[in-house]
Amino acid sequence: MVKPVTYIEAISQGLREEMRNDESVFCLGEDIGVYGGAFKVTKGFLDEFGRDRILDTPLAESAILGTAVGAALNGMRPVAEMQFADFVTSGFNQIVNNAAKVHYRWGGKVPMVVRLPCGGGVHGGPYHSQNVEAWFFRVPGLKIVAPSFPYDAKGLLKAAIRDNNPVLYMEHKYLYRRIKEVLPDDDYIVPIGRGIIRREGNDVTVVTYGSTVHLALEAAEELEKEGFYVEVVDMLSILPFDKELMLDSAKKTGKVLVLHEDTLTGGVGAEFSAVITENAFEYLDAPVRRLASIDTPVPYSPKLEEFFMPNTEKVLKSLRELLAY
Repeated sequence: MVKPVTYIEAISQGLREEMRNDESVFCLGEDIGVYGGAFKVTKGFLDEFGRDRILDTPLAESAILGTAVGAALNGMRPVAEMQFADFVTSGFNQIVNNAAKVHYRWGGKVPMVVRLPCGGGVHGGPYHSQNVEAWFFRVPGLKIVAPSFPYDAKGLLKAAIRDNNPVLYMEHKYLYRRIKEVLPDDDYIVPIGRGIIRREGNDVTVVTYGSTVHLALEAAEELEKEGFYVEVVDMLSILPFDKELMLDSAKKTGKVLVLHEDTLTGGVGAEFSAVITENAFEYLDAPVRRLASIDTPVPYSPKLEEFFMPNTEKVLKSLRELLAY
């Protein structure tokens, strides 16, 4: 029997394969060596690849990201781990003012990946639970991906490592050991910039990515029992995003819910909603609706965090209101 692979195992597999295939790939981050990473993605990597390619760094995200930019400019392919996505703010300048601008200014390549363990549902509080994609979404020169299943987690990481642009890789902590899939043995990638239809439907579309894909699928399954068919569009890539796929689904169903775990105001969903409204307005039978987390810091209390975040019941409520419009 083929053993299913967890989301976190898929990330580890993809990283290990790319390091074996390309000696210019190396990892740097806090506790990634002897300890094997805060979540054990790099467990055993130090023994296999040695200290030259698995670099335990000081607690200094600015230094980690600055080193990654420099290494990428000199022909290496660094994979920098932020122990938690929230801490990327300490190296914000290196990403948005250095890495993102190089190709525009003089045609240089910056083939670096920043791994960003993100998201709530694990009771990590306001400094260890944020979804940070919107901070970078408006920065030309960056790519952002957010896998929801192990197959895509592995394929998108491999594609990101091979890409000659800086890629922010959003990996959701809640999914790490909860989602499993059987993966193919062959060397595959998932192309950056393309989404996928997770579930076909004709009545209403959910445009989503990352952790909330699973909420959408749960809600779609429940609504099918009531005779409604929900189309679930998993964007996979946030920047660039699959505009054509999103619009085709909106035109098909005429009703759209944009769903993400990040807070509502200024989130990626606002841009998705605007794109659909501007380009598919005449096909819509209802205003595009957004569902996201409440505009507060992420609560530590489990009960408050549950209230703060989207959940299946909130998705069902939004979809039923759209269907009844």
